[in-house]
Amino acid sequence: MPYDAIKRHVAIEKLVTRIGPEGQERKYYRLRPARWYGGIVTADCVGCGLLCRFCWVSDAVAGHPTEVGSFYTPRQVAESLVSLARKCKLELLRLSGGEPTLGKQHLLALLDNLQGKGYRFILETNGIPIAYDESYAESLSKYGFLHVRVSLKGCNEEEFTLLTGAKPEGFRLQLKALQKLVEAKVSCHPSVMASFSSKGRLQNLLREISKISPKLAEEIEIEELILYPHVVRRLQKYGLRYYTGYAPENVPPEQI
Repeated sequence: MPYDAIKRHVAIEKLVTRIGPEGQERKYYRLRPARWYGGIVTADCVGCGLLCRFCWVSDAVAGHPTEVGSFYTPRQVAESLVSLARKCKLELLRLSGGEPTLGKQHLLALLDNLQGKGYRFILETNGIPIAYDESYAESLSKYGFLHVRVSLKGCNEEEFTLLTGAKPEGFRLQLKALQKLVEAKVSCHPSVMASFSSKGRLQNLLREISKISPKLAEEIEIEELILYPHVVRRLQKYGLRYYTGYAPENVPPEQI
């Protein structure tokens, strides 16, 4: 049975956040330099409210949020990101992995700790918490060094349910997040997992996004499958057929 995306985000948030002496702490399972965006330092979160069947996160991490990773304060994450960026001579920082917007107070405190440090910060999100928390986008608007990448799971409600197992209304929440970010003047762009989509469905999505902002439609990032072994196993398990996909060592340069 399809699950409620909002309820699952709220439930997972309780498992991967806690209140410590310095405020809200969040679970992470690794910090690393990565090749994406031309070179970026990434903190990978534990826990997501969606169960995407194409997700690159391993089953061991995605399926066991209470057992994997460690709790960090916002200050610890900020210091670790900056230290690694200096060591690797990189200027971009990122939260990715699970769903980084779980633990709003942790995220905002992390951004406070990075304010004025001279880095560009990319927040990768499915957008759903930004949609259901009416003040989230506005809270993000004060950080001029922040850019939000909203990763759409398919081109419409049907694909969203096929790819995530969640109720179809979750797709509209993703579009609502884009709308709220635009209204709050937060730097952002959409990406879409299009490996399962026809050209017609992609064009329909672009028309929908144009209603929010023609600029966003022009800037949409086309995301395609990376065929890690565990991703291939999941696709086979769910009987999902795809149009495009790449071995990890053969990802086109324009997608890195």
